[in-house]
Amino acid sequence: MDEPAPPENASSEQSRVAAVENTRKLFSGLRVVSLLTLLSRILGMVRDIGMATLFGNGPIMDSFSVAFKLPNLARRLLGEGALSTAFLPTFIRELENQGRASAWKLVTAVLFWLMLFSLLIVGVGEILLIYLSSLESASSEARLLYWLTGLLLPYLILVCMAAQVNATLHALNHFSIPAVLPAILNLFWMAGIWLVAPFFPEASDKITIICLAILAGGVLQLILPCLKLFSLGYRPRMDWQGGLTQIQTIAASMAPIVVGLSITQFNTLIDSVLAWGLARPEAVVGAGEVSAWEIFESGTASALYFGQRMYQFPLGVFGVALGTVLYPRLSRHAERQDGDLLRQDLLLGLQLVIGVGLPASLGLCLMADPLSSLLFQYGDFDVFDARQTAEMIRYYGVGVVAFMAVLILNRGFYAVGDTRTPVRIGVVIVICNLLLNLALIWWMKGKGLALATSLAAMIQSALSLWLIREKTGALDLRKLASTTLRAGFATLVMSVLIYLELQLLPVFDQFQYRLLRVLVPLVSAVLVYLYLAHVLGLTEIMTLMKSGKQTPEKTE
Repeated sequence: MDEPAPPENASSEQSRVAAVENTRKLFSGLRVVSLLTLLSRILGMVRDIGMATLFGNGPIMDSFSVAFKLPNLARRLLGEGALSTAFLPTFIRELENQGRASAWKLVTAVLFWLMLFSLLIVGVGEILLIYLSSLESASSEARLLYWLTGLLLPYLILVCMAAQVNATLHALNHFSIPAVLPAILNLFWMAGIWLVAPFFPEASDKITIICLAILAGGVLQLILPCLKLFSLGYRPRMDWQGGLTQIQTIAASMAPIVVGLSITQFNTLIDSVLAWGLARPEAVVGAGEVSAWEIFESGTASALYFGQRMYQFPLGVFGVALGTVLYPRLSRHAERQDGDLLRQDLLLGLQLVIGVGLPASLGLCLMADPLSSLLFQYGDFDVFDARQTAEMIRYYGVGVVAFMAVLILNRGFYAVGDTRTPVRIGVVIVICNLLLNLALIWWMKGKGLALATSLAAMIQSALSLWLIREKTGALDLRKLASTTLRAGFATLVMSVLIYLELQLLPVFDQFQYRLLRVLVPLVSAVLVYLYLAHVLGLTEIMTLMKSGKQTPEKTE
């Protein structure tokens, strides 16, 4: 009667080894994507320094920040957002059940219909912008916005197609080429700022050149992943009947995914549009004749843009990278009905979010002024602009953990085929954000827009965490709470250190002093936090920092 025991033990050991290997692969892919994303974000900060130096916080930068947000939002929804999220499980299912040839037909069909749809959107958008620009009632600021939006709309086609090719590469476990593409865009953008724009005296000509540089970068962003996909054996093969059937299946699941994934982007778009639409014209600032609806100072939309760029730094380097690597794995676990591995990876993702997000959040809040001064206070970007931007960084920074958690939790819902719950949550959150905006802007001005978005994200993450248990089974909230307490204590010690160092370091306008006020607290904070993470047993964070085949200890 004792004979069955050894096979059971062997099976248990095999499961444990498989789980460890599963985790090792997750960390390996995450490190690759995070490092390449870090490169892109650093280049992005350098790019933003150039934009701030050229244009400061004013009408030019306000118009550009709104114009660029529109195709960027479409990219996140149609490209790397809803379409990719709906496509990836279907592609994995087709690849595992029908083989690679059938999967290539699906890829061709999706790319073809995406190209037609994006061409239609851009065509209609360009016609509408031409009409709006022709209206005599359009102000000079509005005409500039329409012009820049018209220039950047074709970027929507390029980046959506590239994002879809990237989703195919992700499903095939190739992450490096997609992760390096944002760096390519930043290099083209920076070339426009420093190599071409200086030859043009007018600010409107400079911003036009930069928009054209973005379009050129978009072309290369599409070519590189296509070349990689072709090297993996892809050849366009259109199966009209089968392709249409699969497209209809993907399209049917896209609509709710669009809503679920777009909440944070939609809320930040609302912030920018409100800041642009309710701003006092630069010509009347200080003139005394201000409408009751001209709530914000000129430059608020620009400050929001730079503030969003800063909170998106940790969000992109870690949150988006984690979601990119984790989602194909969650989808495979769900397809194979392996609930244990699915819950294990989802819990690990949330633990990593807390371990990285908490120090990033408090770090942004405390370092907002030194960061804004170091990165942006040059040329036309004066002290007032830097302080205005620092406030946005601070209040967006409050929500970093929540923004990251929502990314992971939404992908948990989609992996198990639940597209409706994020929609229901999203509707509530958009209403919450609008109400919070209306409540806060009257006494906090532009800062209220940023804080409202952060608070709305906190509500969204809490609701998502509560409701996902119905779909995946109960997560081990005790482990999550333990990680939160340990990471919270380490973050608190780190924050005290940052505060004390900022009080002691000299405050001067020279670059070397600005750099010193950022580097000293940043380096010491990272070292102290990692040391405390080691002492307190935050194994997820320590393993993330290691290379090779080391894995976290087995968790029960």
